[in-house]
Amino acid sequence: MPTNRRFRNVVRIGPVQVGTYYDGRGHEKHTAACTAPRCGFSTDYDSRAAAELAARTHRCPVR
Repeated sequence: MPTNRRFRNVVRIGPVQVGTYYDGRGHEKHTAACTAPRCGFSTDYDSRAAAELAARTHRCPVR
């Protein structure tokens, strides 16, 4: 069954959105996801700083 994530504190850095949510175990997680078409970049991190760094350094392979 898919999880329903409720993101909060969402920030957009270029084409990448960074959001914070609680996983199924109650731990705070941070996601960086690219919104560009056909990119597919999306990763979860334990710290907000790591997610924002990934968003700042992300380069889309498809242009």
